[in-house]
Amino acid sequence: MSKKRIENRPALEPTSSLLPAGYAEWLVELKTRVRSAQLKAAVSVNVEMIQLYWDIGRAIVERQSAMGWGAKVIDRLGEDLQREFPGQSGFSARNLKYMRSFAEAWPGDSIVQQPAAQIPWFHNVVLMEQVKELAARLWYAKAAKENGWSRAVLVHQIETDLYVRKGKAVSNFQKALPALTSDLARETLKDPFAFEFLTLAEDHAEAELERGLVAHIQKFLLELGVGFTFVGSQYHINVGGDDFYLDLLFYHLKLRSFVIIDLKARAFSPEAVGKMNFYVTAIDEILRHPSDNRTIGIILCKSKNNIVAEYSLRDIEKPLAISTYMTKLIESIPDELKKELGPSAATPKRQRPKKT
Repeated sequence: MSKKRIENRPALEPTSSLLPAGYAEWLVELKTRVRSAQLKAAVSVNVEMIQLYWDIGRAIVERQSAMGWGAKVIDRLGEDLQREFPGQSGFSARNLKYMRSFAEAWPGDSIVQQPAAQIPWFHNVVLMEQVKELAARLWYAKAAKENGWSRAVLVHQIETDLYVRKGKAVSNFQKALPALTSDLARETLKDPFAFEFLTLAEDHAEAELERGLVAHIQKFLLELGVGFTFVGSQYHINVGGDDFYLDLLFYHLKLRSFVIIDLKARAFSPEAVGKMNFYVTAIDEILRHPSDNRTIGIILCKSKNNIVAEYSLRDIEKPLAISTYMTKLIESIPDELKKELGPSAATPKRQRPKKT
């Protein structure tokens, strides 16, 4: 009888009244520490492997240079290492050739201090194959590490030339924001934004553009970058008894500020700045918490004249930026990335049709 009671005894939950005070909080702390230790262990193992691959690659380069060894030596080395370490695919002749290229791609005395040591090996293979410029390769390696990009996302960012587009929007951030916030905000923006996941006619309307972005919100957020949280489309505000609707409203977790995006399916015109300036003021007054930084406004246009854009922002005190978008930057998203992103998010219910 007692055995049956023991078997049917429910497992204690952390919030059970039988547990001492503070147990739940302590359990959360321990879980965090365990996960942190697991992550550090995984990174440590990766660094050791990357260091080994770099050392092997450098040794191959040195011996081929000093002794005139040909490519057949690498094939033989692959056979010998795989015979010694059966079941380890990392020592194939093909991978050894990647190691040789890896050592050449990251010259110096050690790879450990490089961001390449903090990302998976096949991320490095992608960088070697697709990014030839050292500065660009370094930038992508840092970004992959900081943002936790998968290999599919890394490929996508390279194919859409993110390195070239990053931080290129016209803005007044340097004047309107504190130095550290200004630098982060400027690096957050791109010009142009790549919306190649949209299928739009050349003469598409703003409403079509907005519907497409919201319907593909996962891909849209990927293009915006880490930190953006979607608040809503056609976001309603009331100012002085009049109703207004913001195309897109986000909150940026790193900037700690609201971000308004106003869509223009045409070339930029200076009049758009006055409208955005009003929107930013309204959100600062209505939604901004005392702990938040200043609201940022982004005018996203089909095209722009950079000189006109710069003149339009010159005497504006609110932090505003002007950028462009393209819907055919590349022909398609890789199948691997499509699988990773999953099905497109359903279009949220619009609060009210936009006024014409």
